[in-house]
Amino acid sequence: MGNSKENQIDSKAFTEECNTVLMAVSDALYAIGGKWKLMIIISMARGNKRFTEIQRQVSGISARVLSSELKELEMNGFIIKKVAVGYPITIEYELLPYSHTLEEVVGAMTKWGMQHRQKIKDETAVSASKKV
Repeated sequence: MGNSKENQIDSKAFTEECNTVLMAVSDALYAIGGKWKLMIIISMARGNKRFTEIQRQVSGISARVLSSELKELEMNGFIIKKVAVGYPITIEYELLPYSHTLEEVVGAMTKWGMQHRQKIKDETAVSASKKV
């Protein structure tokens, strides 16, 4: 029965580790979560720097939402807004070096997304063949 103290210690360590993971994921989702942030960063990494270019590339995003998301990305240190004075005034958005810290995340999500799409496609094909 001496194991109960060990179990309490293990349980406490497990709970602390779980809380650490939950807090880290919560912080990540706050910074890059939602439907649009990573898609905007990916679009910008492919050369889209102007508001209209980004909006065109990230299909389905409204101007209001894009504006809000760009402000949040700037606030979190992923991008910078550059205003060139002249006529007409031009505004471009540029990725900051910190945005490159997301490359591994984007790579993992790309791989998983392709795998998931294939899984759904395969299940749909099997389901359709059973109906015949």
